[in-house]
Amino acid sequence: MEIFKYMEKYGYEQLVFCHDKNSGLKAIIAIHDTTLGPALGGARMWPYQSEEEAIEDALRLARGMTYKNAVSGLNLGGGKTVIIGDPSKDKNEEMFRALGRYIQSLNGRYITAEDVGTTVQDMDLIYEETDYVTGISPTFGSSGNPSPVTAYGVYLGIKASAKEAFGDESLKGRKIAVQGLGNVAYTLCEYLHREGAKLIVTDINPKAVERVVKDFGAEAVEPNEIYSQDVDIFSPCALGAIINDDTIPQLKAKVIAGSANNQLKESRHGQILYEKGIVYAPDYVINAGGVINVADELYGYNRERAMKRVETIYDNLTKIFEISRDEKIPTYLAANRLAEERINKVLQSRKQFLRNEKNILSRRI
Repeated sequence: MEIFKYMEKYGYEQLVFCHDKNSGLKAIIAIHDTTLGPALGGARMWPYQSEEEAIEDALRLARGMTYKNAVSGLNLGGGKTVIIGDPSKDKNEEMFRALGRYIQSLNGRYITAEDVGTTVQDMDLIYEETDYVTGISPTFGSSGNPSPVTAYGVYLGIKASAKEAFGDESLKGRKIAVQGLGNVAYTLCEYLHREGAKLIVTDINPKAVERVVKDFGAEAVEPNEIYSQDVDIFSPCALGAIINDDTIPQLKAKVIAGSANNQLKESRHGQILYEKGIVYAPDYVINAGGVINVADELYGYNRERAMKRVETIYDNLTKIFEISRDEKIPTYLAANRLAEERINKVLQSRKQFLRNEKNILSRRI
């Protein structure tokens, strides 16, 4: 992997390698863009098969955070941390405290949060070494676990998507297939069930499936059967890259809207969905509730204010669907355009300010 060429191509600012021998910490912090403000993005722990795989994931996720924060109206850039290791057996206190010291050394350019494989308790350990961390325990005046808020945002996004596809946002009687039943998806299923949706679910964890079947009367199917279900809405809430050449031909749903990151394996798959008339809610727009919530901590956390901002996910998706219709482009492109326009406006404004300052200085001289 030619790292500098990749960073230049996609506009990355910084890649930091973090190693602590005593704790076994091997982490990578990627900072993509800080035009709108300091980079905010979670710390993910995963048993990557290679260092290159970890680097690629950090870079890809950091860029996604830039777009997510921009389109959500946050004054924050995009960044991400990945920790190489198995979260079920490789964690220790010193590991996260060491990571906290590395984050502190960046002097506020990067702010972390909980992500896949990490918890509120892990964030509390990072907080022992730096203030540049969100999603810590509520006892510290924080918002705690962001999963329920992410689920609420996805729920609102599904309603916006339903309105676009069916002309009605109501989910009563709608058949919805949910792939993956982690913390976010469980709460999402609760919202969907409460509104009267009929759930078809799957997960590689049998206990997670049993819980949702018991609590919400869902129908369970095998993981490889979820794509072909005769449903109105498909909600991917597990791994990325699940919208691909193999799965698209199986889909019967008119809407794809879920919490998973990087759902499209390649950009062209977003084009294929558009051509097939499937309403796709861009992942980084619909799943932004968690980051919107933790970002509020930077102003002194106020739950009512944070939840009100999460509700803008509905409006953002409505705007994206409108752009897609009017300009006849896929929704993923419409979302990218909104994010890039906001970043470019700030860049141009900053350049104009610097030119003005230079002119004033030259006149004084």
